[in-house]
Amino acid sequence: MKLSIVTPLSIIVEQDIDSLRAEDPSGSFGILKGHCDFMTALSISAISWRLGAEQHFCALRGGVLTLRQGDITIATREAVTGDDLETLDRQVLTRFREDREHERHEHVEGLRLQLNALRQMVARRGKAKREWR
Repeated sequence: MKLSIVTPLSIIVEQDIDSLRAEDPSGSFGILKGHCDFMTALSISAISWRLGAEQHFCALRGGVLTLRQGDITIATREAVTGDDLETLDRQVLTRFREDREHERHEHVEGLRLQLNALRQMVARRGKAKREWR
């Protein structure tokens, strides 16, 4: 099998592998040679893969995993590779989760501003209608 991990700016990993472990919202899963084709959305998590006795890790900021004819492609916003899962979890995944919470907060604040602007427009329109009568 061939694994490719890509971000909008670069190819992070491109190599042959024997197996892969990843996590989507339903939980952890594994892929071995001969697995059927499928696609899933990945959670913020660390994936691992093996080639022989070597094990490798990559922290992902979510993404989409596609398995097609034995080739695995993971498209993600951000990915950081490393050889120590504990360090990736402690440093990188924590930052990814904090960034996600910050983005959610900004999104909610943006929606509040839009709703307030709409309320003011509706109120002004109602006032203008009453003045014309």
